[in-house]
Amino acid sequence: MQETENQSTLTPDGACVVFCTLPDADSAGRLAGTLVEERLAACVNIIPGLVSVYRWEGNVQRDAEVLLLIKTTMTVYSRLEQRIRALHPYELPEIISVPIQTGQAEYMQWIKNTLEQS
Repeated sequence: MQETENQSTLTPDGACVVFCTLPDADSAGRLAGTLVEERLAACVNIIPGLVSVYRWEGNVQRDAEVLLLIKTTMTVYSRLEQRIRALHPYELPEIISVPIQTGQAEYMQWIKNTLEQS
């Protein structure tokens, strides 16, 4: 079956979304820009207004944060993770990858093509 522009496609190339929180819009914007510029991410959405509640060093914390939704592939994931760890202001940054099972075919191809041009 041939794909048309309105069809979804499975993503056997390992497209994924990586979640990463940062303490403020400035650090989130810098990290997002670096990841896209270095072709470790095809697209990064910056979502402000997040409040995280978590346990750290025995205490419950509540902090305002900014969430990044990073569209990438598993092919570059290890380099992306290393880059986030190098630039991130937290001692233990949140870096969680979720596989994209299906997605709009042209968008999935765009992610792959964008990252392969590096």
